[in-house]
Amino acid sequence: MARVQLLIPDDERERFADQARREGMTFSAWLRAAARARLEDGRRTRRFASEEELEAFFRSCDFNDGPEIEPDWQEQLDVIAASRAGGESGT
Repeated sequence: MARVQLLIPDDERERFADQARREGMTFSAWLRAAARARLEDGRRTRRFASEEELEAFFRSCDFNDGPEIEPDWQEQLDVIAASRAGGESGT
């Protein structure tokens, strides 16, 4: 097993170590788990390899269930503005 040295600001190190303890892990195990999660996230967001692959993706989206008509975007913008102003979503 390889040993890796990291330079981490003291305040971040304490926050990371506290979180590791809360999750019942050692600091080292927590860092490894965080690194694995980053790798997994990167695998899920790969780019399209070709224009054909992109077109196939959009064709598959056409078969998904969705509204028959586009929403009224001005109405949506009004809801967003009211939510920002009042702090409520209105839902």
